[in-house]
Amino acid sequence: MMAFTLAARELRTLFLSPLAWAILAVVEILVGYLFLAQVDMFLQIQPRLAAMEGVPGVTELIVAPTFANAGMILLLVIPMLTMRLVSEERRAQTLPLLFSAPVSMTEIILGKYFGVMGFLLVMLGIITLMPLSLLAGGSLDFGMVFGGLLGLTLLVSTFAAAGLYISTLTAQPGVAAVSTFGLLLMLWMLDWAGGGASQTSEAFHYFSLLRHYEPLLAGAFKSSDVIFYLLTTTIFLVLSVRRLDGYRLQH
Repeated sequence: MMAFTLAARELRTLFLSPLAWAILAVVEILVGYLFLAQVDMFLQIQPRLAAMEGVPGVTELIVAPTFANAGMILLLVIPMLTMRLVSEERRAQTLPLLFSAPVSMTEIILGKYFGVMGFLLVMLGIITLMPLSLLAGGSLDFGMVFGGLLGLTLLVSTFAAAGLYISTLTAQPGVAAVSTFGLLLMLWMLDWAGGGASQTSEAFHYFSLLRHYEPLLAGAFKSSDVIFYLLTTTIFLVLSVRRLDGYRLQH
């Protein structure tokens, strides 16, 4: 499938990009710092926790907050990774070359999406090593760890799909980055818009990315949360294909 060939090309381009390496380094440093801060806080309150019953464990007090912080940090940096996926091709006038190749619009979009997701999965793999390092001095609730990792992966996949779609709308990478950040932030905070019990408030709550992420962080696996992220990702990818096809027809 040509999508995987394009994905390999996109992934190679990212690993040759100084910006991508800088983003990878900054994300890992920030998440690592926040992880160590959570560990330090836990060590300070551990004597008091030992004298209490039914208190949260290491996973609840360190791992879950680490994944939560990672989600917020990735919301800030993923727009910088996705901003060039299509907009740079449009600005450099190289999209017509792709259109002339024996490859469909779907394969182009999937190739670019799989490429950036490959880079993000490497990033997530390094982040996951931080909580797993706690096994050297204790035990973890692997159900909660898996739930947090699954939630973070689904969240990142949605971020990347949204960024890819925004990148198809403009030939300016900077505009794509800012617009993607604005869209993701709006979807992240959507449930803040309604605090009542009205149908409108419930709709805001349902479409909030944060609301579906929090249960997974707590280890509460619900198929509805997974389906929400998969559907949202698919919608953005379909919109990207349609937008790229519309651009092809114009040329």
